[in-house]
Amino acid sequence: MSIGDLIRYERKRKGWTLSQLSRRTGVSKSYLSYLERNQKKNPSITIVKRLFTVLDIPMDKVMDEDEDEEKGRIHS
Repeated sequence: MSIGDLIRYERKRKGWTLSQLSRRTGVSKSYLSYLERNQKKNPSITIVKRLFTVLDIPMDKVMDEDEDEEKGRIHS
């Protein structure tokens, strides 16, 4: 699961729209949309921390995802 997928999942689980998440985080709605559609692949750590804090996603989730992707590349 990518960062964008995780953000979308948690946002929808909370029943929030992109506009609501944007207001809560200060991240533009268009940027959030790009992230969720995986069109923006490398968000800054500042943005990720802000989003994960508001969505109550542990930061180690992003590290776990990165490790899984690395393992997949090594074994491919």
